[in-house]
Amino acid sequence: MKDIINFLNDLNKNNNREWFESHKQEYKRIQNIFNNFVEKLIEGISVFDQSVKGQSVKSCTYRIYRDVRFTKDKSPYKPYMGAFISPKGKCGGYSGYYFHIEAEGANYIGANILSVGIYKPEPIVLKSIREEIMLNGEEFMNTIALANDFILDQSSSLRKIPAGYPKDNPYATYLRNKDYLLIKKIENKEIVGDQLLDFVLGSYKKAAPFNFWLNRAVEYAYETF
Repeated sequence: MKDIINFLNDLNKNNNREWFESHKQEYKRIQNIFNNFVEKLIEGISVFDQSVKGQSVKSCTYRIYRDVRFTKDKSPYKPYMGAFISPKGKCGGYSGYYFHIEAEGANYIGANILSVGIYKPEPIVLKSIREEIMLNGEEFMNTIALANDFILDQSSSLRKIPAGYPKDNPYATYLRNKDYLLIKKIENKEIVGDQLLDFVLGSYKKAAPFNFWLNRAVEYAYETF
C-alpha cells in the first residue's frame, strides 16, 4: 500500500495528462495492488455478510478519471482510490462498506477512511430509513454503539426536522440526516501495516449490524414498487 500512497501523493502534485501518461505503467501497477486488496476485502466481508457474495472488483471500484463537465476544478484525475462493496455493487443503491485512500493534502474527504452505510440514498429509500428510525430507533442506536470506533457522520444534516416527521420523537435528530454513514479515519501507518486486511475486516464486522439495519430499510423501500 505504500506504493499506492506515494503514487497518489505524486499525482496530487502533478494532476495533468502529460504527467499521468508518462507514469501510466506505474498507475497500472498500483491499480493491480489495489484491486488485489479489494478482491480480498470482498472475500473477507462475505464471511460475515453474505449479501456481497458474487461482487467483483469491477463492480465495486471506481475509475481514476474525473468527470469535469460540471465543476470548476478541471483536474483530470482523482488523487484517491476507493471501493464500495455492497449487495448490488457501487451503483446499486444499497448500503455497503467503503474503503478510501487519499493523497496527503488532497482534501476530497480529507483523510483515509473506512465507512459503512449509504450515501445520497434515493428519496424513497431516505423516507424508508427515517420511518425505520421512528419505529425502531433504539435498535438503530444499538447498531451504532456496536461499531464503537466509528462515528455517525452528520456533516450533511438538515438544519431542521424534515416536514411531516414528529419533532417529539426521541430519535428525531437523526431524521435530519441526508446520508447515513459510519466513518472511521485511518492513518497512513495503518494503511502500510502488515495487518491492514485484518484491521479493515475487523472494523467492518463490528459495523455490519448497522449495514444490515440500513439494508432492511432499503428492501422495505423497494418492496413498495
